[in-house]
Amino acid sequence: MGGRGSLARQLLVWQLVVVVALLCAVGVLSVVQAGNNFRTTEGRRMLSVAEDVAATAGVRASLADPLRHYALPPFAESARSLSGASYVIITDPAREVLTSPDPGQVGEPLDLGGSTAPAGRSWVGELAGATVAHVPVIGDDGRVIGLVAAGQRAPGFWEGVLDSPDNALRLLGVALVIGVAGSLLLARRVKNQTLGLEPHEITALVEYREALLHGIKEGVVALDPQHRVTLVNDHARTLLALPADAVGRAVDALELDERLRDVLTGRATGQDQLALAGGRVLTLNRMPLDVHGAVVTLRDRTELMTLRDELDATRHATDTLRAQAHEFSNRLHTIAGLVELGEYDEVRGFISRVNTAQGAWRAEVASKVADPAVAALLVAKSSLAAERGTGLRMDPGSGLGVVDEALSTDLVTVIGNLVDNALDALGGQGWVEVLVRSSGAEVLVVVRDSGPGVAPELAEEVFRHGFTTKAAAQGQRGLGLALTRQTCLRRGGSVRVRNEEGTGKNGAVFTARLPVAVGA
Repeated sequence: MGGRGSLARQLLVWQLVVVVALLCAVGVLSVVQAGNNFRTTEGRRMLSVAEDVAATAGVRASLADPLRHYALPPFAESARSLSGASYVIITDPAREVLTSPDPGQVGEPLDLGGSTAPAGRSWVGELAGATVAHVPVIGDDGRVIGLVAAGQRAPGFWEGVLDSPDNALRLLGVALVIGVAGSLLLARRVKNQTLGLEPHEITALVEYREALLHGIKEGVVALDPQHRVTLVNDHARTLLALPADAVGRAVDALELDERLRDVLTGRATGQDQLALAGGRVLTLNRMPLDVHGAVVTLRDRTELMTLRDELDATRHATDTLRAQAHEFSNRLHTIAGLVELGEYDEVRGFISRVNTAQGAWRAEVASKVADPAVAALLVAKSSLAAERGTGLRMDPGSGLGVVDEALSTDLVTVIGNLVDNALDALGGQGWVEVLVRSSGAEVLVVVRDSGPGVAPELAEEVFRHGFTTKAAAQGQRGLGLALTRQTCLRRGGSVRVRNEEGTGKNGAVFTARLPVAVGA
């Protein structure tokens, strides 16, 4: 029964050990109970035998006359034979044995133990492994003239089992057969339930699982069919900011974003589902496990998304430079043609108009937005909008001074995502209007467009599940809006969307409020 024995063999051996131990305990209990019954029953019977001998007239007469002691053995032997007692002994008043089945005992003093027979009272007890009854023989003058001892030796252990009233040996044998058969069936069932794996293989699998779960750089969350967390590794606990008692709790009882709960519970399906948690962009994949629940893996895509944003910024800058180069080439061709035609006055007028058009937007942005990062973003977005054939303009009520670096970064994120979202919605036509205004303790950002607007039932969904919509499938609008919402909430602000009212148009109006102080 070594540590590497088969599981079925180990279970069988241990079951047999338990069964045998149980049967031995039952056997001992049976023998003890039979012994108690034996002492009670045989004590009464031996007392009756001794009383009958002590009351016999011939015994009394022989004890009263020392010359007639030779007549006592027939009385004792007859009583022993008829009763089946182990021995019947008669002694004189001095406890000297007068008759006994053991000739060597004749003439020797009889061990009376704690007997009360010498005092004239009958006694039943245990002596030398036998149940013994002592009865005094009373003479005609009322004195004790002798003692009668009748005894029955107790059977041994196996004799007690064989002679027990319930035939304990047969019962033990039947129980043993049933126990062995049950052990074999149990071992077979356990073997099937463990997929044929042996104990050392199961132990190795558990060790490998623990090492794998805590060694990989992906988060792993296991859920039961009731969406309770049954397992979570360290990386998943960090990514989701789960409490120490997360295991055993339902997903809906954890403080998670609604989007995360939908993916973890399977309400949102599909591969590489995106969600935001604690400032991180996570990719989640859920794998159902038949009747055992599901396993969800999580990957942190924050760095990847940061690199993608940087690449997008580079691409936008490249597109802007390409658009400006293309536009500059067209203007040079126009100037060259006017020079060849000799239209010098027209050349001067054309150049003046070009300078005026390029400087007007920069001047407007510079006059209303003093923060360098936000101003540069708006100038760049103007070139991108022009490339797409969309107009970008500033709301006359705009006004933003220089803000701290953290707020400036958040404003760039919010304004950039909202403007990109509007440009994507317009699809190369219409206009986008931006309002950026500082009002005391917060900065207000409003982005309007002339597009089709947002359905009222999606006014909240676009910030959580936007990337599952058709528009999001074509780009990353939904993720940008989710990042915008997270940025605003992190600062203690808000972002809302509604459709334009009172203008006869259905354009969407996104309103974001960012407190100057974080968490205000």
